[in-house]
Amino acid sequence: MITALKHNQIFVFGSNLAGSHAGGAAWQAWTMFGAEQGVGEGPTGKCYAFPTLTEDFKQVSNTQLKASRLKLYKYAEAHPELDFMLTKVGCGIAGFSENEMRKLFKNAPKNIKKPEDW
Repeated sequence: MITALKHNQIFVFGSNLAGSHAGGAAWQAWTMFGAEQGVGEGPTGKCYAFPTLTEDFKQVSNTQLKASRLKLYKYAEAHPELDFMLTKVGCGIAGFSENEMRKLFKNAPKNIKKPEDW
């Protein structure tokens, strides 16, 4: 569990498209790292919101996951000075399996730091 960030680290958490950060890592992002309510995707505070749920809290589609992954990768590549600390996005409240999400991030840019067992 990430409890502190260095100046160049960004907390990447699973979010919903409504940007309601009320549980799990999203709550941590909001209360500890400045994620703004209402921001469901992209940079916010010292964070990056990665949507795994829709506005009505249903799982996003595989197509949506891949599109969001591409946005994150492009953002990370545009900011090589930052390290993106990826949490196990989608594996809690959203209900995706760790295996699914591990595969989704298989070829992440080097500055996206995956959980140890991913």
